[in-house]
Amino acid sequence: MNAWLETRGEMARRDRSLFLRSWLRDPLRIGSAWPSGRALAQRVARHVGAVDAPVVELGAGTGAITRALLRSGVPEHRLALIEADPHFARALLFRFPQARVLHMDAAAIGEVGPFFGRVRAGAFVSAVPPTSLSTRRLYALLASAFRHHLRSDGVFYQFTCLPRCPVPSRLLARLGLCAERVGWVGANLPPVAVYRLQRSGKPPSPAAARRLGQFEGAER
Repeated sequence: MNAWLETRGEMARRDRSLFLRSWLRDPLRIGSAWPSGRALAQRVARHVGAVDAPVVELGAGTGAITRALLRSGVPEHRLALIEADPHFARALLFRFPQARVLHMDAAAIGEVGPFFGRVRAGAFVSAVPPTSLSTRRLYALLASAFRHHLRSDGVFYQFTCLPRCPVPSRLLARLGLCAERVGWVGANLPPVAVYRLQRSGKPPSPAAARRLGQFEGAER
């Protein structure tokens, strides 16, 4: 039997070891030395289920949240798993062969075509620390998610260790988004908050729209 599948306990130990090594190589990008815990996975599963499929997971790691999404009813073939770390991406390919696994920078999702053809995702689930991204790269990630990949009622769930929303309010306003904290998971290591981002229903003000145009021009 393949070593990855020997026992659940051995898989958990391997995942912790893999996370720690990856975190030591690049602590800013990985964000945590530990994989997401069961409590966080269960909290995500309360919010994201089969009705939200297809689902895109950013920073899928070794698949702790992915397994929770599968248990909540999201079909494996309707998952897109984005992972920048090559070791994590290799593990995801092995563990979830029916999912679409992309080894890439999450901020570059605007450079790829639709993940599911003409069908847009109902939800994004992101473990990528916004604080690890520059303002321009964070803007690119969120703008691409909401403009090109999410359906009109789609939502974006973001984990954070910060005591506040990790996306600056001015950036939310520029994108016409609103954010709400929908959970706090103290049992996770480290403890995290879960924020839900969605379209506010209000277009940016004329001044914000002008600033947004200037921002996009700087992007180019």
